[in-house]
Amino acid sequence: MSVPTKEIPILENLITIRHRLSALKKDREAHPDASLIIPLYKEIETQVELLNETRTGDIWNAASRNRLNDVLDDIMALLSLFFMSIGRNRESPAVYVQLVTVERYLDQLSHMGTYTDTILLENQERLEDIENILYSDASDSTFVKVLKHKLEKCKSSLSVLLANTQDVSESLKPLHDELINLRRKLALLAQKPTGYTAAEVNEIQKKLRELDNSKLQLFESNPKGKALIEGLLEQLHEESQDLKASTNSVSESLAPIVDRLKQIKSQLERLALTHKWTLRETDLYTYHLQLQEVEKLRMDGNFKDPNSDAIPEGQAVINFLLRGCYRLMAKMLSENVPVAEALMPVHNQLSTVRRCLVEVTKWGKPDSVRDLYPYQMKLASIDNMRVNGTFCDEEGNIPEGQAICVALLNECYDILHELIALADA
Repeated sequence: MSVPTKEIPILENLITIRHRLSALKKDREAHPDASLIIPLYKEIETQVELLNETRTGDIWNAASRNRLNDVLDDIMALLSLFFMSIGRNRESPAVYVQLVTVERYLDQLSHMGTYTDTILLENQERLEDIENILYSDASDSTFVKVLKHKLEKCKSSLSVLLANTQDVSESLKPLHDELINLRRKLALLAQKPTGYTAAEVNEIQKKLRELDNSKLQLFESNPKGKALIEGLLEQLHEESQDLKASTNSVSESLAPIVDRLKQIKSQLERLALTHKWTLRETDLYTYHLQLQEVEKLRMDGNFKDPNSDAIPEGQAVINFLLRGCYRLMAKMLSENVPVAEALMPVHNQLSTVRRCLVEVTKWGKPDSVRDLYPYQMKLASIDNMRVNGTFCDEEGNIPEGQAICVALLNECYDILHELIALADA
């Protein structure tokens, strides 16, 4: 849909803001500065209010969606990551990218039809935390209302999925759990960097046929959840067959998508291992955009071949890879601590010292105080970085996350003093 004339000035302003945010993202010489991010947030708030007035209070009506919405999505995602990078995780703007990731993850779970109470409850906890942040915000801005609207959509999707898991009778629970486990094995096969063999798929199909045969006796009493189990079985048969057909290669039209998703997932897996040390939150924006581009290729729930009406082989592989990517992103976002990027080196060093000291306590009494000198020296060097009791950045500013770092430092000192007392005893 083309952008209406009255919305063009708002679109132009938003594009300018996006360029400014992108420029800040590309600047790796300096840490993100709250004095630059907050004014940009205020400008975005103003544009969202204007858009709300222009659309008479119905910003996200699907009928009026156009390029402006796409630009605003990009801006809110990048702004969200910037708020996390300056340590303001508990403020409303920071939650947008988490909401989008949860929303897509839930959509993927719904599309694939396999999920457990555990997975859903993890997402429920995340949404409850986001809800606390949003409803603690005294602002009545349209920006916050947009976030609340997205939250309600996520909660609605989640409640449908939770209702489905609760609709399975106790007699069918073991079968349901085994089917979920088979789905997990299929997912691991599809995501193997080195590929998989037909024999590996055959093994899963053999187990699937056994489970399919076992349902007859269980279904005699017409238990609750029968339709869900049948749907799961049908889906697993289709997906295992699709994986088998894609053993040597996925359909030529889908191969570039699969290769791209494998690359994204591999990069996200590396980040998941090292993100506490090397990741700038805004780096996730690149992956957010790439996954968004892949999702846009889906038509009526499937990835199509532009030159044919037939649905090409490789759908299951793509869906499993997408789900894996969203799970990794959701994990990294949920593990983020409210400490500004400038303070993360201090936080990481203190976390490591604390972990080492806790390990020492597990081994009981130290042989001598001398064994504890390295920890004393490390804590002293970190403590000496403070100016009048405060950790400052290179420009002399006071970054967010002071309380967390000071609490960690004090905890390390407490553990160290207990160990010294033990060694002296």
